[in-house]
Amino acid sequence: MNSSTALVTGANKGIGIEIARLLAGEGLTVYVGSRDPERGKLAADEIGGDARPLTLEVTDPGSIAAAAAQVGDLDILVNNAGVMVDGAAPGEASIEAFRRTYEVNLFGVLAVTNAFLPALGRSRHPRIVNISSGTGSLGWSTGDDAQFGTGRGAAYRSSKAALNALTIFYAYEFPRFRVNALAPGLRRTDLAPRAQSAAAGDPAEAAAGAVRLALLPDDGPTGGFFSWDGTVAPW
Repeated sequence: MNSSTALVTGANKGIGIEIARLLAGEGLTVYVGSRDPERGKLAADEIGGDARPLTLEVTDPGSIAAAAAQVGDLDILVNNAGVMVDGAAPGEASIEAFRRTYEVNLFGVLAVTNAFLPALGRSRHPRIVNISSGTGSLGWSTGDDAQFGTGRGAAYRSSKAALNALTIFYAYEFPRFRVNALAPGLRRTDLAPRAQSAAAGDPAEAAAGAVRLALLPDDGPTGGFFSWDGTVAPW
């Protein structure tokens, strides 16, 4: 694959900065998307290579349009920015928590992806990687052997299930693209208290899974949901 330019949203920390670091290590020009310009610049300086800060707030149409105007060519888009507002079950969750979660985790992905579709369409090898969650898997949330057999975190988990559906729809609409979702596993990030527990793994391990999808060959899978280790995850 001869990709040269990538954009990673939410790339100033956590899994995002590790994805950007690995892509830059592959010799790509990497736009380090960050809603905070100073944090984006610090992250790009830390990554080195041809990492470039890009101010991008995924819930702000003006910010998205300005970012898209700065990026003429794009081969890879990694929709990594995400939030977990609370861990409430649906019976106790607020509508506002759901709205805030979906604004970033779903509507933000839709807005950013659509803004960068013209640039991706000019690429010979367009790739989109959506960072989802295993907790959004309906297969892993149901049945006697459910890994996530609880209703807690309903806003976050349902937003990721919706993101998985969106991944499929983009793959159907753009068959020349490779569009896939990744379940990164529990990682040491500031997403939620549990993500800072001893059970959480290295963000770089999840990032490697995302980069595999970002650098897929032209005959690679599309419209899929994969775990960080490359195995297929259930929808």
